[in-house]
Amino acid sequence: MSKRFSAISFRVPVILVALLVLLSGCGENPREDGRVVIQYWDKWTGSEHQAMQDLVDDFNASQNEIYVEFLSISFISRKLMLAAAGGNPPDLAGLWSMNVPIFAANGALTQLDDLAASHDIHESDYLPAIWSELTEFDRLWGLPSTPGATGLHWNKDLFREAGLDPEKPPRTIAELEAFNEHITRFDDDGDIEVLGHLPQEPGWWLPNWAYWFGGDVWNRKDAITVESDASIAALEWMASYPERFGADELLRFRQASGNFASAENPFFNGRIAMVHQGPWMHNFIEKFAPKSFDWGVAPFPSTDPDRYGVAIVETDVIVIPRGAKHPQEAFKFLSWLQRPENLEKLCAKQLKFSPLVETSESFYENHPNPKIKIYRELAESPYASGRSRLTNIMDFNRDMVNAFDQVALQNLTPEEAAAAVQRRQGKLFDQSYRRWLKVRDARLEDKTQP
Repeated sequence: MSKRFSAISFRVPVILVALLVLLSGCGENPREDGRVVIQYWDKWTGSEHQAMQDLVDDFNASQNEIYVEFLSISFISRKLMLAAAGGNPPDLAGLWSMNVPIFAANGALTQLDDLAASHDIHESDYLPAIWSELTEFDRLWGLPSTPGATGLHWNKDLFREAGLDPEKPPRTIAELEAFNEHITRFDDDGDIEVLGHLPQEPGWWLPNWAYWFGGDVWNRKDAITVESDASIAALEWMASYPERFGADELLRFRQASGNFASAENPFFNGRIAMVHQGPWMHNFIEKFAPKSFDWGVAPFPSTDPDRYGVAIVETDVIVIPRGAKHPQEAFKFLSWLQRPENLEKLCAKQLKFSPLVETSESFYENHPNPKIKIYRELAESPYASGRSRLTNIMDFNRDMVNAFDQVALQNLTPEEAAAAVQRRQGKLFDQSYRRWLKVRDARLEDKTQP
């Protein structure tokens, strides 16, 4: 496992701990049949929640020692941190992989290395990019449920209209922009009618564009590197859009775009030809795009043709919070869920691919998304990586999104925008790193396991 540091604020404010009284308790809930009751919180709602509920029901019916109570919890990362700080957490909780560093560094999670080994669960069972999302500081903190990987999604009909081969997407950023020029067209009023690509659509990946330019926004250890060549190149790429297509025209285009989950999404209604997205797009396309919508998936282009296959890989992660009352029983359910047939059932229901190295052919043959194997191949790429492992990731991302927006509005140059983020986030990172060094050894030695 790689040795990484994540910037961290270790103190949960006292006033937040006091708010624990507002949370539902996670105490004992005895059953007449004598089973140990496991409380499991997760963030899912709707069909995703029902998919996991089906698996929980299967587990509860498969044995008579443990009963899992599955609850949908909004704002789960906030509520789980409060519950863990107050010593009254659930036995299991579902987080996003980007939450793992802050919870691990705050001592809010149970280390799972010994439990995993005792249940014959090993790193070699999982795709490397997925396992990396489960570990921090050379420790295992959770196991995966449903993963995802990002790639280029393109509208084949718009390619055809522009005289491009609909089966050959761009492989480099230079090709992407050449395609962009072919596809983009304006109406008689000078407004953009169709756009080939826009980095801000939908804008979820703005903090990470440096990946496709050969670098990152931190050194994966102890420093923010927003002023790196790769990061500056990504911001210069953004700056090229208002220069080529007009700042006002791009702003009007974005303002005219509807909500992502609607028929007014510009990708679904044919106003933008190429977007950066993940496997969830199949579900939204089925719901909101025209029935004849013809689309493809491939790696998103990078500047270096030899690094074709750069992708962001993330996963939903199930953890055992520190202070959980039944860690052994909780891990029995978690271990059961990791069986190939159970993970495949869950991932198919949630329209994802399996995080396991071994996947059955029937999984792909019966999967609702006929393109699911492409996303799996993206996750297998040697250039696949998770997002930056910063425990102040939300604050950092806000600064990075603002930097890209300021460049797009031509309020700041790429160098000025990068310098502003570097000053603020670099200082915060350095402060957090020093705090981490003071508690690192004690924190990692405290396994808090039976």
